[in-house]
Amino acid sequence: MKNGIVYFVGAGPGDPGLLTIKGKQALEEADVILYDRLANPKLLEFASPDCQFIYCGKLPNRHFMKQKEINALLVEKALNGLTVVRLKGGDPSVFGRVGEEADALHEHGIRYEMVPGITSGIAAPLYAGIPVTHRDFASSFAMITAHDKSLKGTPNLDWEGLARSVQTLVFYMGVKNLSYICQQLISYGKSPSVPVIVIQWGTWGRQRSVKGTLENIQQKVQEHQITNPAIIVIGDIVNFQTHSWFESKPLIGRHLMVVTHGEDEDPLADKLRDSGADVIEWPKWRTENMPVNEEILRKIGTFEDVFFTSRRAVCEFFRALASQKIDIRQLTAKLSAASEQAKTELEKRGFLVTAIQPDSEKRLVVGSRHAVENMQKHESCSFYITHENVIDDRFTHMIQRTISESPLHMVICPNTLSVQQLINGGEQIGISPEPSASRPPIVCIGDDSAAGAYGFTAIQEQDELFAFIQNQQAEKKLLHS
Repeated sequence: MKNGIVYFVGAGPGDPGLLTIKGKQALEEADVILYDRLANPKLLEFASPDCQFIYCGKLPNRHFMKQKEINALLVEKALNGLTVVRLKGGDPSVFGRVGEEADALHEHGIRYEMVPGITSGIAAPLYAGIPVTHRDFASSFAMITAHDKSLKGTPNLDWEGLARSVQTLVFYMGVKNLSYICQQLISYGKSPSVPVIVIQWGTWGRQRSVKGTLENIQQKVQEHQITNPAIIVIGDIVNFQTHSWFESKPLIGRHLMVVTHGEDEDPLADKLRDSGADVIEWPKWRTENMPVNEEILRKIGTFEDVFFTSRRAVCEFFRALASQKIDIRQLTAKLSAASEQAKTELEKRGFLVTAIQPDSEKRLVVGSRHAVENMQKHESCSFYITHENVIDDRFTHMIQRTISESPLHMVICPNTLSVQQLINGGEQIGISPEPSASRPPIVCIGDDSAAGAYGFTAIQEQDELFAFIQNQQAEKKLLHS
């Protein structure tokens, strides 16, 4: 059997939009992805439905998978002829262990490629409004690991050289050793008044930053409960910051979950991210196509109205027509759609979309198994099932882990289908619909049926949601002030 190949892919610092095009292509081609804790799970959505996900994440003082096990797994999968992606947070070569992993592959004659990523030591400061260099403040910078292999766990560095010759110092994962770092720099000549900023979860929607000086930053970090992962920036360049364009977004710091239902998804999650929120979408869905219904397609010219329940239904239906070599001109019916996405897809294909027609025997409903079965209970027309939406269990553990690491501030159900999804399946990720002190607030849009039974908050229009979240933020700040 021919050996496979391993791609070491930099996932970037957290914002999924910072992945490179080459990194995305590697994810799309992968048979197996081994991913780290600091790689945004949303990037795994680029993978094929058959791709295997393996978590290699590491927490401070607690390793999920030992390095030797990771090396052995990369070798094993590649020797089986698979395309493997090792997805590493930031850039693979910056304080990662890509050298050890690559050596293990080389020893076994396995091909590999390196795909650089954006490192958090540059991206996190920039998202906090600070470039690491500036011709008036800093013409040099150093990226430094804040822990090493010594028994003490404190970095063994040329402190005198760093204090004297480098204008901007960027420390990775250094919160635990922050006091030691500051003391060393002061003792080797840095002024206690040199500015410092500590940026937690840089480029994620949960980003927070705290400014101070070498003299007082430790106290401020403790007061604000800043923990790793965090980047520490030390130098006059910190004074360049006037504001953080990212942290000034209206929903920054909010960790939200949008419940999905498998049909055409509302762009709500992306709108919330654009406003700064850290958003999880649950559940993740995969699509299984249904066999072509030749009987229906043979009489396609007899229908007076065709109603599509989703964009995917449109795509699969016309793919089925093409596979059977049916001339599209035989479709003389009026076309209508249940969603804006489905309507847009029809219009892209050159069709005018009409208002939804009343039920009749000459009507054809085209959609997923779930959508069709719901409509069959009430209508007497013909039905064509194009596909079935199935929950993708590969993402369930990721979502559970993310929620446990960073508790949710709110759960949002954009419509009735998503409300039912949460009620029926929420407990599998630890969110019971039943009211309790530990349950995050749950908001449902356009559906108040669950408000009384489960204590959900009902909002009629999506536009009201952003104001509601901001009001919740303001009330929380008042409560803790």
